[in-house]
Amino acid sequence: MSRLYLLRHAKAGWALPGMRDFDRPLDASGRVDAQTMGAAMRSRGYVPDLTLCSNARRAKETLEGLAGQTDTGKVLFLDTLYSEDAAGYLRLIREHGGPGSLLVIGHNPMTEDLAMAVSGDGDETARAMLNHGFPTSGLAVVRFLDELKKAAQETGYLEAFLTPADL
Repeated sequence: MSRLYLLRHAKAGWALPGMRDFDRPLDASGRVDAQTMGAAMRSRGYVPDLTLCSNARRAKETLEGLAGQTDTGKVLFLDTLYSEDAAGYLRLIREHGGPGSLLVIGHNPMTEDLAMAVSGDGDETARAMLNHGFPTSGLAVVRFLDELKKAAQETGYLEAFLTPADL
């Protein structure tokens, strides 16, 4: 069995004039939400073996908030998590995933699209929550019977969907 944790970065502020979207920092509520999600992951035993994190500033700052509360395993920063679509995310998961667990800190709509695509079944409450959107700092926990190198559409089970508002 393996687990995939899909986390949308925490809430970021608006870009200032002349600032690239890539460089937007978290706002105050985003920093708090990242720490809250890290504590929730720790309390539930959601500990990844490896974390793939977008190189965008808001994703890196989300990782910092998590890491202050829980173990995030080995971390790889990837520019492609900023620009890839859900199929690209799945390709990266297959490339880096194994029999353990993997956390992906990325962006929407890719994170939401991928969570929906790989979850063939799941907890009714989690599926209902995910159907209402994937807010910032939202975490989808998808369980697979096989290793993540073999992850594919509709082969996962949506075990949980956590948002800071629900914690």
